[in-house]
Amino acid sequence: MDSSTIADRRRLRRKLSFWRIIAVLLVLGIALAAYGFWFQDTGTSRPHVAHVTISGLITDNDELLERLAKIEKNDAVKAVVVSISSPGGTTYGGERIFKAIRAIAAKKPVVSDVRTLAASAGYMIATAGDMIIAGDSSITGSIGVIFQYPQVKPLLDKLGVSMEEIKSSPLKAEPSPFHPASEEAKAMINNMIVDSYGWFVDLVADRRKLPREEVLKLADGTIFTGRQALKVKLIDQLGDDKDIRAYLATRNVSKDLPEIDWDKKSSTPFLLAGATSQILQLLGYGDLVKGQDLTGILPQKLLLDGLVSVWQVGRE
Repeated sequence: MDSSTIADRRRLRRKLSFWRIIAVLLVLGIALAAYGFWFQDTGTSRPHVAHVTISGLITDNDELLERLAKIEKNDAVKAVVVSISSPGGTTYGGERIFKAIRAIAAKKPVVSDVRTLAASAGYMIATAGDMIIAGDSSITGSIGVIFQYPQVKPLLDKLGVSMEEIKSSPLKAEPSPFHPASEEAKAMINNMIVDSYGWFVDLVADRRKLPREEVLKLADGTIFTGRQALKVKLIDQLGDDKDIRAYLATRNVSKDLPEIDWDKKSSTPFLLAGATSQILQLLGYGDLVKGQDLTGILPQKLLLDGLVSVWQVGRE
């Protein structure tokens, strides 16, 4: 047998060994993923307090709504703690989440836990709880609605470009970024904002048991610290996790019940990739597969469509 044949056989053996290792790792990954799902299901089947985190920009989030619906129907969930860290988002997105939490509150106690920031639609969601607890320095409030659109006509004028249009009626597709809004278009948008704003104010007045006139004074877009919000009755109490459990104890929810996170879990492919990645790193192949990095390539929603209830963080 010549040397080239021996070298070819050695290369073939190395390739076979490599793919055998990969196959074993995939099987282990699938087993770990299955175990993770089994453990999660059994954990939420025993009596517990469910914990849900709502963070970032609020949008029309079907996954979150489905999760809240499962919590509502799960008899093992004896109470719910909703931790909110959000500057707000779309008014409609906040409305749907608000209604989903109120459906839960009709069956079991719900506490809204205001963290660093729960403003605009974030505060709207917080009002769905039976009790709102915030930190001394938490930021909340910013009750209001805004509609924004870009105006690029000055730029187009400089470039010597114009946008022509033919439409069925003067208010169709208004306001437009290609020309200043007419007074009629401004009035149309203003009427829409005023209507949504009135709905938001009525919601706060109803949930906080405050006169509408008093809420109107607070609903000028002002943000409040937790201490300030307590004084004007936008929240119920300053506190932390211990105070939340103390309140739930008054609602016959034992302090001994475990609190289980119902936050979004990775899907099976990502669980598999994560488990495989960890095993490969232990075996020294960390650079070969980086499963945990897969979630980093998912696009984030950067634009909010429709009426917006948001506190503009970092705006210059």
